Order: sequence, then C-alpha cells, then structure tokens
Amino acid sequence: MESPPELPQATPREPILTLPGALTAYVLLLAVIHLRVLLPPDLEYWTIEVFGFIPKRYDSTLLAIAFPGGAGAKVWTFVSYSLLHANLSHIAFNVLWLLPFGSALARRFGAVRFFVFMAVTAAAGALAHLVTHEHAIAPMIGASASVSGAMAAAIRFAFVQGSFLSFSRGDADAAARVPALSLMRSFRNPRVLGFLAVWFGVNIIFGIGSIAIGADGASVAWQAHIGGFFAGLVLFSLFDPVPRSAGHAADASSRDASDRG
Repeated sequence: MESPPELPQATPREPILTLPGALTAYVLLLAVIHLRVLLPPDLEYWTIEVFGFIPKRYDSTLLAIAFPGGAGAKVWTFVSYSLLHANLSHIAFNVLWLLPFGSALARRFGAVRFFVFMAVTAAAGALAHLVTHEHAIAPMIGASASVSGAMAAAIRFAFVQGSFLSFSRGDADAAARVPALSLMRSFRNPRVLGFLAVWFGVNIIFGIGSIAIGADGASVAWQAHIGGFFAGLVLFSLFDPVPRSAGHAADASSRDASDRG
C-alpha cells in the first residue's frame, strides 16, 4: 500500500514588526542613556548642557556664553542631543513612531548604514533648529529628528507592492527589501502625498518628540523634525543598498491598488 505523498510545509512567515538587531540596540542605547535621570539634579542638567544641542553655543558675538563641553561640544552635540530624553513618555513617543518605520529601514540598510543614517538625520535636524533658533539658550534633546528621517526614508518604499504598508506584503525581510520609488515618483504617489500632508500637519500643529528645555518649560522643536524628515527623504538613495529595477518600483503601488479591485 502506497503512502500518500507528503505535502510541502509552508514556510513560517516572520511577524512584520519583529525588531531587527540594529533597532533593538538603538532603543536599548536610548534606555541606558536615560538612566542619567538618576544622577543628582545638578549633574543631570550638566549632562544636558554638555550633550544637548544649544544654538547659543555657536554664537560668536561678544555676548557669547561659555557652555560646558568646550569646542568639542560644538561638534558632538549635533548628534548626541538625539540620544537624550526628558522623561519616559518622551522616549515612548519617539520609539512608538520608530517601531514600524525604523524596523523596515534597519532591515533594509543593515546596522552600519542604519546608525550612520540616524546620525546624519539628527545632524540635519540640529542644523534646521540652529537656523531657526540662532541665539536660543534652551538645550534641545530628543531623537525625533532621526525618527522623522527614518519615517521619510521608509515611505520611499513603504507603499510599494509587497512592502510593509502595502495591502499585499511578504514577510518582514522581503517587505523591507522591495525596490524603492524614485524621489520624483514618490512625489507623484497619492499615498506618499497623503502621508506627507498628515505628517506635516501633525508636526506643525502639535509637534512630536524633540524638546527644548528652557526656563519657561519644555517646548516642541518642530523645525528639527522637518530638517530630519527632509534629509531622510532626499538622502535615502545614498544609503539604500537595494537596486531599483526600472519598471517594478515605478508601477508597483498602482498594481497594489488595482489588486484590491
């Protein structure tokens, strides 16, 4: 008697929101650095002055103030500010926004590209804040410029058929490695335009994530968000290791829409 043929076993699909190692390491780094809040208040604020981004630090007039950190802080604070947060809810806002977009981006870029990208978008956010708050003394802290950059980069491929925000997606790795849209095609994609409209509206009206800490309390540094977002959107192609096929990315999102009838 012949035994029935064995059916092929379905390959288990990895959950779309499992965290890649690079993003896990980034979130853990934020959490470990936040332990500075356990320091005595004077020392804790000293860390913000040394590692937070202070526009007044770059003032060359006679009214310039000598801040802790010296000349070195003029360099490292373009990035180090993004690793500091005011409280747990501040971290939570940034991490929650980062989970879907940062996961896809970390899988696509790999660890080294991902960390460099986060640093570059943090610096772009700091530059935007410096331009718009030239003589401000309040330190800016928070990862939201980098988070905004990650969101902007991710939407270059997020809505393509098979990606993590499309209606027919594969597993997490496959969804993160679909060919991306070019920058010009991104600006002609209705879903991307809709996302941009919502994102800019939310940030301008409410602001999310980066905080400037001054005598009058914390205020949202939304210009830094826009700087990071713009850098992530424009610089994505410099970091992207996935080849862009000629016809696939161009038409994928429209095919995805037609698949839904």
